Amino acid sequence: MESGSLADVIDVRPEIADAVASGRPVVALESSLITHGFPYPTNFEVVTRMWNEIVAGGATPAAIAVVDGVLSVGLGLDEVDALAARNDTIKVTRANLSFAIGMKMNGGTTVTTTMMAAHATGIGVFCTGGLGGVHRGAFDAGDRRPATLDVSADLEELARTPVVIVSGGVKSILDVRLTLEYLETKGVPVVTLGSDEFPGFWSSSSGIPSPLVADTIDDVVALVGAHRQMGLPAGIVVGVPVPSEFELPLAEAEGVIAQAVAEADDVRGADVTPWLLTRIAELTDGRSEAANKEELANNARHSAQVAVALAAAGGVR
Repeated sequence: MESGSLADVIDVRPEIADAVASGRPVVALESSLITHGFPYPTNFEVVTRMWNEIVAGGATPAAIAVVDGVLSVGLGLDEVDALAARNDTIKVTRANLSFAIGMKMNGGTTVTTTMMAAHATGIGVFCTGGLGGVHRGAFDAGDRRPATLDVSADLEELARTPVVIVSGGVKSILDVRLTLEYLETKGVPVVTLGSDEFPGFWSSSSGIPSPLVADTIDDVVALVGAHRQMGLPAGIVVGVPVPSEFELPLAEAEGVIAQAVAEADDVRGADVTPWLLTRIAELTDGRSEAANKEELANNARHSAQVAVALAAAGGVR
């Protein structure tokens, strides 16, 4: 059997192919947010709001998912709605992408697989919520149990796939400091827009200094341009703080995260993140979820600005 490339199995919808070919700004959207982030119909409402923010900002949304075993780029809102309502989807990662395609499954692409599909399609900007990273206890779990070695595949993908990811930071349930150290080791530029502190997902700050700071979108474009001019292989993380009026204050967030992590002793693997997010929403009477929704809309707004500015500068959308 002859080997091929990822592009050989991607179905790029005409609107996206035309936008990329003509140099218009495009923003990729992951679909694990749709399939595993929120229950239906909240998931569809959240993505629709992100979609509208991107369109209002002058860019074209490109929702990416695996549909009936086809890695599809540029789903329409009707297809997104159908995917959101399904209960037979899986999270599609680099590790199980070939299985999902071979078995003709339906699935939401994670940060990793969305980056892969976006890059293979010529889309250079990707909007997400919170990045995966180094889990608390990955390298030192204390006396309770052995280290889990649980590190998100997002970090390895960022090291080798040159896509600009606009996010609200690293999911706060993770070890943010170690995640930033890991990204530095992998040569991934991490820049925060308009703040000296790295954003805290639900909170406007994580309390950790940002590795790099961009005062304006033009500064982000300059960074991306220099990065690509040198042919560096890594992606770029652009952190955007959630507006302070919608945030879950950092001290409160840390308190409920610590409680949820302590209660999650028997939860393992891919179940850890959704379990913790659900438990924290319960502990905050839904305020963490509300902050997450505002963060996603804010990220979409800024993703469009980045894509439009890059397209105007002649860079990859």
